[in-house]
Amino acid sequence: MILPSPPRKGVYIMPKAKTEKPTIASFTRLIEKKREGNEYTDEEIRSIVDAILDEEMPEYQQAAWVMTTFFQGMSAQEIANFTEEMMLSGEVIEMMDVSRPKIEKYSTGGVGDKTTLVLGPLAAASGVAMPMMNGDDEEHLTSTTEKLKAIPKVNTDIDLDDFTDQVRKLGCAFAERHAEISPVESILYDLRQKIGAIPSIPFITAGTLSRKLAAGAEGVVVDIKWGKGSFITNAEDAKQLARSLTRVGRALKRRCVALVTDNNQPLGSCVGPSLELKEALDLLKGEGPEDLQDLVLKLGMEIVRLAGVAGSTLSAKQTVRKAIDEGTALQKLKDIVEYQGGDPKLLDNPEKLPTAKHTKKLTAPKRGYVHTIDAGQLARGVQILVHGEDSKKFDPACGVAELCKVGTQMKQGEPLMVIHYNDEKRLKVAMDYFKAAYRLAPKRPNPVPLVVERVA
Repeated sequence: MILPSPPRKGVYIMPKAKTEKPTIASFTRLIEKKREGNEYTDEEIRSIVDAILDEEMPEYQQAAWVMTTFFQGMSAQEIANFTEEMMLSGEVIEMMDVSRPKIEKYSTGGVGDKTTLVLGPLAAASGVAMPMMNGDDEEHLTSTTEKLKAIPKVNTDIDLDDFTDQVRKLGCAFAERHAEISPVESILYDLRQKIGAIPSIPFITAGTLSRKLAAGAEGVVVDIKWGKGSFITNAEDAKQLARSLTRVGRALKRRCVALVTDNNQPLGSCVGPSLELKEALDLLKGEGPEDLQDLVLKLGMEIVRLAGVAGSTLSAKQTVRKAIDEGTALQKLKDIVEYQGGDPKLLDNPEKLPTAKHTKKLTAPKRGYVHTIDAGQLARGVQILVHGEDSKKFDPACGVAELCKVGTQMKQGEPLMVIHYNDEKRLKVAMDYFKAAYRLAPKRPNPVPLVVERVA
């Protein structure tokens, strides 16, 4: 292993073997090879990743290659090679002096999901190091770092050296995606957005693992959400992605476990940065909505077991409960907030966090049971309140709270939700989405399990 000069603490660039630079014609042959359903060699994958990083492969050929791979797929070994090459396309954080097991948590992004804010400090309080670096594909509505920014002066744009120092000292850091971590993955993600290729299992798998492993993780606990509140709308696709992530993780000799969870309705009782932060604080006190408490417990147990901190299911449950019941997880979040520039005293006084000036109730138009909630429509409405239609002004105080869940019996005129807003124009646009989100029916719907499947 060759360290750069001068070496940066905990960060290295793995040297690559030099390969002959391919030409545009050879890129065409590689595209044709995948078009015919054939498998790439390690050298071919390396040449593609290097060419993208060095801007030698034209974007039109990158797009053709991405779409060809989207339809033809990759084998587990191809994805493993692709993951490793993307990981090594930038800087790799190595925390050899951190004695704690280093486990990351990845979520495909879900409406109302604030579990990461809870699991980071909870894991750190349980003896696990969690180097949490937010990715674009984990942001279905507002990212974990945006929720944290509801606390004034909190800094999430952290230098890599400071990031590793914080994980070393506190066991957890919340950072925005760093440009030097898996840069080819970032290039390809932007391209996939442009050409409609986001839900690609090979790219999601390789992108997720390349980022998490490059950021210092030894293992990953994955929450694959499916439904209208996630970009994965089909349960079978979610299960397939979970199997892909765990299989490729094993191929790379890394620990990985995945839960497939339902997100056809929002998690918890609120959506919006400040509101979700307040709900996360409730969860760290052992309170809050039942569905979120259940998911935090299940994911927390997976984290401590994967880390080897707890051996059995019972000891894992006891470890997670202890960190919450004794208040050590909440104290750890306060330590993290203070270290990242915020005032930890605000966490003892949530009413001092950003609060909207106005509230408005959305009432049920008729009697019936809440049959479905289109979490995607709800998310779009909240996005307008928080960011506006042009995304120029971030307002963390806005969102929706006191959400009635699927199965709730409603009378005409009873509130389905309470909208928190500051701008009348934004509210007017958002209301159409909120009204379209709820569907009432005469009969109570059958309950859907929150955790659909566990894959390890």
